[in-house]
Amino acid sequence: MKTPLILALTCLFVSCKEKSTPATSATTTSAPAAAPSAELTAILAASLAGEAKAIHVVRTSAKPGDEITISGRIMGNSKPFVEGRSAFILGDPELLTPCNEIPGDSCETPWDNCCDTKEEKKAGIATIQITSPDGRVLKDGLDGVGGLVKLATVTVTGKVAEGSSADSLVVNATAIQVK
Repeated sequence: MKTPLILALTCLFVSCKEKSTPATSATTTSAPAAAPSAELTAILAASLAGEAKAIHVVRTSAKPGDEITISGRIMGNSKPFVEGRSAFILGDPELLTPCNEIPGDSCETPWDNCCDTKEEKKAGIATIQITSPDGRVLKDGLDGVGGLVKLATVTVTGKVAEGSSADSLVVNATAIQVK
């Protein structure tokens, strides 16, 4: 009688252990199944250049090709990470307020900044992307990688991308630091 009980307990312990390992790793990070590319790893490890400025200040004077360093929070949209690509939206905390920081607001997606106006969002966001040497956005998803999560405070150094303007700031990151 003891043998079946011990066998049952052993099977239960082994099966629980097998199930909990994947669940634990899935909850601690949303990183893609494949290892991040060398380009992505290098950018997350790179040093920032210069002092960070607010997005709304930089976007009015930055021109394509300029090297800039900006700081903000991952916010400004209900889905601030581009799925399957190395790109996200960085919001300016001097202009945008996540809903969870507004007393009495119980928004389930505070990073979407639904209480801010369209004009504030337009002036207070930048698209950050990581590109390969040939200029294509990497196919590594970023959500959860290296601490990049919704509402994380992030500083980015990079070059203003071709086609950027005061209305649409896009930065090709060369260094990303999560605080």
